[in-house]
Amino acid sequence: QVQLVESGGGLVQAGGSLRLSCAVSGRTFSNYVMGWFLQAPGKEREFVAAITGSSVSTYYADSVKGRFTISRDNAKDTVYLQMNSLQPEDTAVYYCASKRLYAVSYSDPKSYIYWGQGAQVTVSS
Repeated sequence: QVQLVESGGGLVQAGGSLRLSCAVSGRTFSNYVMGWFLQAPGKEREFVAAITGSSVSTYYADSVKGRFTISRDNAKDTVYLQMNSLQPEDTAVYYCASKRLYAVSYSDPKSYIYWGQGAQVTVSS
């Protein structure tokens, strides 16, 4: 059984930082692309960032480039999202996800087969 467990969400003031973690079990972690998505109230789930299994390539939404960094530690089966210069518009539930092996798109939620439970990030102004 594949499980993704997120941690690290919380409340932060505008301009602050948070780091999300996502621990994966039940799947050979290093074989798969990992992604982060966000979902604000009343909106669809949106792509944030993705990282290939070997960490050679990373992909970001334009809205977070230069502020967020995705990384992974294959020895710990964990993916991270470092979020800096947070703004109130970043407020959302953040989800980590494990990509389907042969799905083409890194940014389409349908490309991901396993999902974490979500971590609330709230940025106050």
